[in-house]
Amino acid sequence: MEPFISLKGIVAPLDLPDVDTDQIIPKQFLKRIERTGFGRFLFYDWRFVDGTALNPDFEMNQELYRGSTVLVTRANFGCGSSREHAPWALLDYGFKCVIAPSFADIFYNNCFKNGMLPVQLSEEQVEQIFRRVRRTPGYQLSVSLVTRQITSDDGLQFNFEVDEFRRYCLLNGLDDTGLTLQQEDKIRQFEARMLSG
Repeated sequence: MEPFISLKGIVAPLDLPDVDTDQIIPKQFLKRIERTGFGRFLFYDWRFVDGTALNPDFEMNQELYRGSTVLVTRANFGCGSSREHAPWALLDYGFKCVIAPSFADIFYNNCFKNGMLPVQLSEEQVEQIFRRVRRTPGYQLSVSLVTRQITSDDGLQFNFEVDEFRRYCLLNGLDDTGLTLQQEDKIRQFEARMLSG
């Protein structure tokens, strides 16, 4: 897993509450066995008309949001089923950070396990970001996991909370497997003891 230390990127808005995982990545695309390739199906029912042409009415499809790495959205993002494919799709599309007033618990945990930073801010702070994104084409935010701050060139500065263990894992690029492998010497010693007697 790639470490997440800091990021500066274009912000894309998704001005909807209660976005569930079936909207993030619809069920018909869950047959893939790899973690890659899901980005093209992200928000499929909203991004496309009849599964082919980009929907011009879907705000994220606007050219000025192309290449976005930060998604700002509304409360209860990632609700619904517990599919880990949701953060896979967001990451594969290019998002490395999602900002919202609240997240569904399982989605929130899955983000950290896959190298993506979910940042919880107040409704008022999220609203400020939405206003700035709509006022400034190509609006960018800097997100630092080291300082736990979100900043912008136009003076915005928000602090955010993150569990220290999750922060450590993201900063060091450690998923569950990586954490286990940190104990590789102890695992080998245990196996040697078991084999010898």
